[in-house]
Amino acid sequence: MMEAKEMMKIDMVSNLATLLIEDKQATTSVEALDIVINSETSERLMNDKTALYYQSPRYVYDFLKNEILVGKPI
Repeated sequence: MMEAKEMMKIDMVSNLATLLIEDKQATTSVEALDIVINSETSERLMNDKTALYYQSPRYVYDFLKNEILVGKPI
């Protein structure tokens, strides 16, 4: 059985991809997932020490948007 933390991380990745599509930063779910998975924000999300998976998707999305705009997360 998958650990709760891992499920929260996967759910956050999905939510971030959805937000990218809603903001028209990506046109397909594949493109959106590619952006999320290959981001520094995703690396931080997967790190248990940051506990970003406990935050709201919009909060984490701000990190991702900043990374897209300036090339690095906040």
